[in-house]
Amino acid sequence: MATNPVPASFLTRANALFRKNLTFQKRNIWSNVRLIVIPLYLCVLLVGIQALFNTQFNNSVDNRCGCKRIDKKNGDGKCERKSCGPEYSSPNQAFFCAFPNPPPLPPLLHIPSSVFDSNSCTRNTGSCHVTILVTGNNHTLGATISRNLLPTYSTVISSDDFLRNPAYNVLASSEILVVSIGTTSETGNTNYLDPGIHSNLSIFNIQARCTPNTTLSSFPFQQPLHEFHKEERCVQGLNLWRNNSMEVNNEIFEGYQKENQEESIKEIVAAYDLLDTNRNNFNVTIWYNSTYKFNIKDRRVKLVQVPRSVNLVSNAYLHFLQGPETKMLFEYVKEVPKLESRLRLDIASLIGPLFFTWVILLLFPVILTSLVYEKQQRLRIIMKMHGLGDGPYWMISYVYYLIISTLYIISLMIFGSAIELQFLAGLKFFLFNDYSFQFIFCFLYINLQISTAFLVSSAFSKVETASVVSYIHIFGSGLLGAFLFQFLLEDVSFPRRWIFVMELYPGFSLYRGLYEFSIYAYQKNVTGRDGMKWKDFTNSAMDEVFYIIIVEWFVALIATYYIDQGSLSVKDSFSFLRKHFKQSLYPRTSMQSSSVTVEMEKLDATQERAKVEKLMLEPSTSHAIVCDNLKKVYPRKDGNPPKMAVRGLSLAVASKECFGMLGPNGAGKTSFINTMTGLAKPTSGAAFVQGLDICKDMDKVYTSMGVCPQQDLLWETLTGREHLLFYGRLKNLKGSELNQVVEDSLKNVNLFNGGVADKPAGKYSGGMKRRLSVAISLIGSPKVVYMDEPSTGLDPASRMNLWTVIKRAKRHTAIILTTHSMEEAEFLCDRLGIFVDGRLQCIGNPKELKARYGGSYVFTMTTSSEHEQDVEMLVQDLSPNAKKIYHIAGTQKFEIPKVEVGISKVFEAVEKAKSSFTVFAWGLEDTTLEDVFIKVARGAQDFNVLS
Repeated sequence: MATNPVPASFLTRANALFRKNLTFQKRNIWSNVRLIVIPLYLCVLLVGIQALFNTQFNNSVDNRCGCKRIDKKNGDGKCERKSCGPEYSSPNQAFFCAFPNPPPLPPLLHIPSSVFDSNSCTRNTGSCHVTILVTGNNHTLGATISRNLLPTYSTVISSDDFLRNPAYNVLASSEILVVSIGTTSETGNTNYLDPGIHSNLSIFNIQARCTPNTTLSSFPFQQPLHEFHKEERCVQGLNLWRNNSMEVNNEIFEGYQKENQEESIKEIVAAYDLLDTNRNNFNVTIWYNSTYKFNIKDRRVKLVQVPRSVNLVSNAYLHFLQGPETKMLFEYVKEVPKLESRLRLDIASLIGPLFFTWVILLLFPVILTSLVYEKQQRLRIIMKMHGLGDGPYWMISYVYYLIISTLYIISLMIFGSAIELQFLAGLKFFLFNDYSFQFIFCFLYINLQISTAFLVSSAFSKVETASVVSYIHIFGSGLLGAFLFQFLLEDVSFPRRWIFVMELYPGFSLYRGLYEFSIYAYQKNVTGRDGMKWKDFTNSAMDEVFYIIIVEWFVALIATYYIDQGSLSVKDSFSFLRKHFKQSLYPRTSMQSSSVTVEMEKLDATQERAKVEKLMLEPSTSHAIVCDNLKKVYPRKDGNPPKMAVRGLSLAVASKECFGMLGPNGAGKTSFINTMTGLAKPTSGAAFVQGLDICKDMDKVYTSMGVCPQQDLLWETLTGREHLLFYGRLKNLKGSELNQVVEDSLKNVNLFNGGVADKPAGKYSGGMKRRLSVAISLIGSPKVVYMDEPSTGLDPASRMNLWTVIKRAKRHTAIILTTHSMEEAEFLCDRLGIFVDGRLQCIGNPKELKARYGGSYVFTMTTSSEHEQDVEMLVQDLSPNAKKIYHIAGTQKFEIPKVEVGISKVFEAVEKAKSSFTVFAWGLEDTTLEDVFIKVARGAQDFNVLS
């Protein structure tokens, strides 16, 4: 492997990550296809809903002008033409007919039908009452004007008088006000052919007094194509004075129906507050009822009822000033001409915000789960350990997701527009609104969505949890937007400031923008008004949505950076709160238990500490790793005391040296490596790698470091070659040199032949993954490499090959290796340190350790059971200090101090014993490294128990 000491630049590392992400995306091409198909599916579903609605409602015969078939007399019986118009239309169909010359229609006031449904109102005698309330500052003037509001007739009045001048009469209907004629039927959205004109219902004339002699005959209302006769009856009006407007308001508020002392029902038609009206000033406030309709119908009621009410009080005031002969005539109201139309209700635009909210938010779980996956599988940290800094990671990740999201949005707009062009009766959402406006809005929101995903990812550690929460966010945002937020948005009485507060939730700000687009598309389809354009930026409230999205975008980015730098994290915050909560519940008392720990170091460990202290005083480049009294303590958890994983470790590892760490499980080896690689921060002490402090300059340390973790951290869909290419680029390898190094690495770990290099890592066996992890840690010739049990799970041949690779790599690299294999440690390591209970018990090369801690031979002899005593006597003769360490079924093992016996003496004694009794087998062996390990570990554990 070639040596390349120059660290990779920012752009080089960014390029490596970007190319890796593109390769990863290529491997997941079908997932991307399924993701893109979802908006297409929803668009097609919307088109289907619109087509069904068109068939069942828009194109229904009840929602178009009526027609009469006329067959040509040619014997074939076929209908050759149709005549359409109001004369062939029902009241519902008349709305859609052409009216080139709309008729003039006289005006009415509204009388609710409840007045005439009561048993206390005798219609034959005409004793029904309706009420007009009057108040003002001048009681005398108010009483005069009140008397002038309604006319009085004492004789029979012909209908001709009403038709010649309807302004002299106060006409009313008992159900709903129309532009000129009253009816008990509901009005439609137009008055060209009102259904009340075609019904045989009564028209009421409000008079100051109705007597049995006051009778009215029916009179005709002339329509363009029909003449209808209406029966008109008299209804008595009561003009009642109230002291102030508060009394009027309260009486109206209490309810429209109220029984008076005469057991008749009093119904308020209108109310007037004359305020400071006098002969020189006419100032009046009018109450009128518009609660029986809404939307377009409500608007028409207001436009007609208000002028008629104003006309009544104006005539009364003129009567007060000039006498009864002076009147302001209100003869009729006439609509403008119109062409024939058809119902064009764009249901797809109305429900579009819900569907498109779901479509755009579908990107959120994709981004979030990808980020959490890298954190859960510790892929991000392994990339960081190999030199990928936070800056390149966040920049490329952001750009990467932004490109995917932008392509997704463009695909959505293309699909939506293509479907609209194909099915002209379908969606109008995209075609009717400005494309640039739609794109900028979606582009801003996907930026906010990516930033929010980065921010929220810090709160999750498992992909499954993040996925569930993100999909709840998707469907919850859409449904709450459609059934709560939109309802409040359309409620004019709901405070706008609370709408603004609700839009601070990103899902509602997205829904608000899509809602505005849908409203403009709907109005364009119905009225022909332009869709959403940039000129509507302020009037449509989109400016408010844009500002919210932009501000939240930057806030989310800043918060993400702050959390990622370790200044604040959700987990740490909860730990902090939990700690203080516990302290408030269980405050510390003055009586605390104390313990005294006696730490005794062996001579070799003490010499290593002195060596480190000297290096700290006189820095030298000869040692790649220097640890000075390094400690790592894990805080108390779940009621357990704090765990001291590393207890004041002092260690110096020279360049080109392989240092092996031995120790039982839980001794602290992995905690030490995690501290040195930045996964955990040291509690105290200091550590330096190539002269760089791991607490201050870890980002620089990563550029010259390689790691083979205990668990293989690989992307399942990337091949072995692609892994090595990515990590090679992080180590500033380029071009042909990169390809050559990758090829050599694959060959060294036996992953080159048979196409294994180009298979996804997810299909590798455990041993192949382990070999790939070792190759990744060594690529680029890093100055320092940490290997945590690198040969675990390998067969003997692969293990020996891997040992050769590691031994070759230590020619230019300092290696710290942990292992449970004594054979591996003896083959690879220049020095060994036995780690027990977080403390270095001994240190030296394998031969020194065996000589120091294994100063005895192990003598083994197997005989029959009756000669076991003879064997013991034989050993006692050889060495009085010999100790039996094993005994079973005639086989015995003894430890014999080397200083007390020679090998030749042992052979002589055995040959002599064979002449006395039968010896089945015997042996003499030197102390192994495994024996040393067991002896040191047991001794340290026994000491810890005693202390």
